[in-house]
Amino acid sequence: MTDDHSDHSHPHHEVADVSFGVVTVSSSRTLETDESGDSLVESIQEDGKSVVARELVGDHQQAIAATVLALVERDDVDAVVLTGGTGLSPEDVTVESVRPLFDQEIPGFGELFRHLSYEDIGPRALLSRAFAGSIDGVPVFCLPGSTQGATFGTEQLILPTIGHVLGHTRGH
Repeated sequence: MTDDHSDHSHPHHEVADVSFGVVTVSSSRTLETDESGDSLVESIQEDGKSVVARELVGDHQQAIAATVLALVERDDVDAVVLTGGTGLSPEDVTVESVRPLFDQEIPGFGELFRHLSYEDIGPRALLSRAFAGSIDGVPVFCLPGSTQGATFGTEQLILPTIGHVLGHTRGH
């Protein structure tokens, strides 16, 4: 099997000091009632990383895309995590909003999220469209809107790997 891990001629350094932008996609929540966003911020901060931006945006493709791009352009945002809009209802448009912005997709993120979710919730895990990619070297992760799904994805997948992901996406 060949992949980036076997190529020792291009060392990638882990990034230790990581700052996040957190975005909740919802037309029914406010920042005051956003339990999923609160949970993400808490998980990130408990892991010793910082949240430098917190946004809430409605289920509108242009607004979601504009919010993500504005965060990616900030010098103090290393990674972006979105919660919400990854299901199958007609108003779930996070995937359609963010995917066209990606320079690269990270297909393993969604695959692993669904695999691990399957162990917890069974075949209903296939309903999740959790996914990730990078824009100008900034990883962007899209998680379900449920507090359980958002927290699980952040604590089990994003936080343990973000330093390594950034080591790759930044080209160091």
